[in-house]
Amino acid sequence: MSEAESLPVQYSDIERARERLENDRVVKRTPIERSTSLGDLVGADVYLKMEHLQWTGSFKTRGAYNKIRQDTDRGIDEFVAASAGNHAQGVALAATECGADSTVAMPENAPQTKIDATRDYGAAVELVGEDFQETMAYAQSLAEESDAEFVHAYDDRDIVAGQGTLGVEMYRDLPEMDTVVVPIGGGGLISGIATAIKHHDPDIRVVGVQAEGAETVHESLDKGVPVTLDDTNTIADGIATGGISELTLRTIEEHVDEVVTVSDGEIAEAILLLLERAKQVVEGAGAASVAAVLSDDLDVEGETVMPLLCGGNLDMTMLQTVLVHALTGRRQTLRLRVRIRDEPGEMARLSRLIADRDANIHDVRHVRAVDALDVGEAHLLFRIETKGAEHAAAIVDTIEDAGYAVDDVSAER
Repeated sequence: MSEAESLPVQYSDIERARERLENDRVVKRTPIERSTSLGDLVGADVYLKMEHLQWTGSFKTRGAYNKIRQDTDRGIDEFVAASAGNHAQGVALAATECGADSTVAMPENAPQTKIDATRDYGAAVELVGEDFQETMAYAQSLAEESDAEFVHAYDDRDIVAGQGTLGVEMYRDLPEMDTVVVPIGGGGLISGIATAIKHHDPDIRVVGVQAEGAETVHESLDKGVPVTLDDTNTIADGIATGGISELTLRTIEEHVDEVVTVSDGEIAEAILLLLERAKQVVEGAGAASVAAVLSDDLDVEGETVMPLLCGGNLDMTMLQTVLVHALTGRRQTLRLRVRIRDEPGEMARLSRLIADRDANIHDVRHVRAVDALDVGEAHLLFRIETKGAEHAAAIVDTIEDAGYAVDDVSAER
């Protein structure tokens, strides 16, 4: 028996899951879309898999329904799960569709939009814990104290097999692809997809992506056992599980060719790029695959590549944070501190200099209580909208040429 044949999830499990998921009220076939803009940037033929357009905004319903459908057929009618949001919605929808009750524990800092959506799909929501590991422990204890079945987000054969149905779909969408790029949280998604892809064509490269603030796969592979983080720190909350499982580690070892990490800055830029070029609203976890394709750590030049947009449940507060970060990085938002004589007319003069450079002042603050200032001096703090780095540099030069001391404080928080 080969190593692949000894893995917990086989392609036959995925095929049976596909039969159960022939219910378009729960899972629909999501489209692919060629992105010439992204392709031009990386020198590849790029096709986006639009799984963020799934009913719940993510792939999670595939695995949840595959498990819950089987369990309800055996007489189980109550389910418990832990999730930062997407798995929560998948469990809620699947349980409701199967006529069962569900309770989902979510971290206290979970996005409100995901909390509201989970309740709307029929689950009772309990907000517990400051991080996912604490939330998970609570949910598991809740299941142990009741007759409810615990629905793990990734450490479950039925969950992985359900996610694998997406891999079949991706292959059939574009069998000639060279590389598929898949975000990794706990590893259930990439385990299912990789199992399906490698069954159909072992030569297709499967690349996993983790956020730097929640990265565990490289160390887990090095040590040969799953590694768990005490805490995570990333805008990609959908893949901030802080660990993988023995099941997913074994599958990643066998079927995943490469794993790269991306920073929150790269993820933010990918979210903005997808908004601008593809006209798609994608959350941090969903944009991680595009961030990887754009990074220097993954070479896809000359290939046909499919990044998976696995989730679109982007909280509007997070969108605002992402936009500010990305626009600052592009120098389209510029924050300047200008030292002035604290006299009438100085603000007007500086405002005119900035306006003459065809820039818009978003806001300005007048600061006097600073030790570094001499008597009779002040700072003006401008936030300016620009056309980009070259325009921003020209504005700074103009202010300096007028005799002012100016500091670019865009990177300061």
